[in-house]
Amino acid sequence: MGNDRAIVERQLGRPPRAFRRVVVRCPFGRPAVTEQHARDDAGEPFPTTFWLTCPHLVAAVSRLEAAGGVERWTQAAAEDPELSESLARAHAQQRALRPELDLGIGGARAGAGSLKCLHAHVAFALARPGYELGERIVDELEPLWPERCCSD
Repeated sequence: MGNDRAIVERQLGRPPRAFRRVVVRCPFGRPAVTEQHARDDAGEPFPTTFWLTCPHLVAAVSRLEAAGGVERWTQAAAEDPELSESLARAHAQQRALRPELDLGIGGARAGAGSLKCLHAHVAFALARPGYELGERIVDELEPLWPERCCSD
């Protein structure tokens, strides 16, 4: 869609920084996840590769975070070897996608003890299927999509 950038700007309420392209669309054809350049127009590093733009998903993840989701999923990743390995693989994929920044999902530095931002993990899981930890977080966002488009 030629007007993706304009739709993303409306969704965010501001111009998107480091916008590259839409990588996931909602069932209504609107942007849901965007991919960002490693640096913004001013040359500043932009650590988050995949950005959640769908207002419905942003709100759902915010509610999950407000209910202690970051701490709960950080603990789950620390205690469950399968989730821990999933997180390590996803951070490695992130670093391979943008080696110039050498950061994991959401700008996480190597050895970071916390997930930091569930929005970044949900965006990564939607953009890169197979990320088990992220997909389990996504599973908590029921319904994943609203009944009507939230970006009209």
